[in-house]
Amino acid sequence: MIISGGVNIYPQEIENCLEMHPKVYDAAVIGVPDEEMGESVKAVVQPTDGAEPGTTLAEELRASLRTRIAHYKVPRAFDFVTELPRTPTGKLAKNTLRIQHR
Repeated sequence: MIISGGVNIYPQEIENCLEMHPKVYDAAVIGVPDEEMGESVKAVVQPTDGAEPGTTLAEELRASLRTRIAHYKVPRAFDFVTELPRTPTGKLAKNTLRIQHR
């Protein structure tokens, strides 16, 4: 759970919405330190083959999310990776992501 400005935000909801987008292969949502809000929402996205990572894709994902979830849940930042870290059993390694994407 991410606590941003006293509001509880559940990453799974945002991840589910991101994964519905045709240019997203896999996604993880984490909380990162924010001086003003305590934590802010950051999405780490593995784009599909052929999707160009960058600010254009980030804005496209933001616009898509705004139609599905509350505005305060939309990630402020996006990082793009070639592969998300997973444990040998296939579970997303969120602690590794938090360290790598602060």
